[in-house]
Amino acid sequence: MIFAVLPQRVADDAGDGAFGASRGDRKHNGIDYSCATGTGILAPCDGQVTKLGYPYADALEYRYVQITDANGLNHRVFYISPTVELNQWMVEGTSQIGTAQDIAAKYPARGMANHVHYEIKDGSDYIDPATV
Repeated sequence: MIFAVLPQRVADDAGDGAFGASRGDRKHNGIDYSCATGTGILAPCDGQVTKLGYPYADALEYRYVQITDANGLNHRVFYISPTVELNQWMVEGTSQIGTAQDIAAKYPARGMANHVHYEIKDGSDYIDPATV
């Protein structure tokens, strides 16, 4: 897995970066990986860029990239400035998809460490990225 080179965000004042960690009334649907703002982020899988999205309706400066693999799984990496275009083909561990944004700046009072969020969706179901 490409994110093995980045440490998983462990519990800080804002919570735990593990899959399934409690978020009050919901569960965390991915894994957070600690990194500095501006870190180049590589594709987590082979596949095609199928979405350049916005995780927050109230903060359009934050972005995510979705790559759909050959099995139809949607791999999403949040809090990055995309450097890719829709329909572009990505190669796991080789193709840069963007650079890490400063997500800690969105939550200054929560003591959150800067990170990227990686999740995998199979339809409406979330899959633990550590198991793929």
